[in-house]
Amino acid sequence: MGDSLEILLTNDDGIDSPGIRALYDALQEVGNVTTVAPATDQSAVGRAMSYEAEVEEHELGYAVAGTPTDCVVAGLAELGPYPDIVVSGCNNGANLGAYVLGRSGTVSAAVEAAFFEVPAVAVSLHVPNHLWPHDTTKEEYAEAARATNYLVERALDAGVFEQAEYLNVNAPMPGDEPASMEVTRPSRVYDMDATNEGGVVTLHDLTWEQMDEGTIPDPDGTDRRAVHEGRVSVSPLTAPHTTEHHESLDELVTAYRE
Repeated sequence: MGDSLEILLTNDDGIDSPGIRALYDALQEVGNVTTVAPATDQSAVGRAMSYEAEVEEHELGYAVAGTPTDCVVAGLAELGPYPDIVVSGCNNGANLGAYVLGRSGTVSAAVEAAFFEVPAVAVSLHVPNHLWPHDTTKEEYAEAARATNYLVERALDAGVFEQAEYLNVNAPMPGDEPASMEVTRPSRVYDMDATNEGGVVTLHDLTWEQMDEGTIPDPDGTDRRAVHEGRVSVSPLTAPHTTEHHESLDELVTAYRE
């Protein structure tokens, strides 16, 4: 598709973050990039929507005083040329596991695009625990940018989005050798806890602590294992919630009517 490809770029770390700058610069190589991103950090807001948010022009495009979902809706419906694909990221910190999908603002932007029936790619950078928290530099997103360019340039023509509605991509930081890429599924591992001290409840995501160990419980083929072992994880996902036929529920509802 080359330069004719229209790309809507957003994120949840905010329009001034190095991760979105890295993707903005890289994606210029494969298409026309319109950035519509939150004016401030909106991490972990999920698909929260403001319904009304101020917008200002920015050197990268438009800064919206709202959430990633606000940015996708505004970008698709009003602020930019209608895109062939939406890219969300690159997030400072991985978005791994099934339990994270509804929580992440980065992933939620891709989900919102999917409801518009626009293909999307959510991209996050895995920062090892021993470096976290970490003020990333643009250069540290090089592997994520390389993977994003590869997928954005090729996935549409390859028919990827005839089956998947969005891709959740997690990339490692640059190493001595270019990282390989693996198709994965979201890990089902979940380990949340909470403590109450002095009337303040603090939530603890212990799932990340497992990644300090030499081995993790996630099986081969999962996003966490791929990233833990230094590969780019690509999970092909669908957005609408699925419904299945359950005879037990049919019987329960029938009994209610009677």
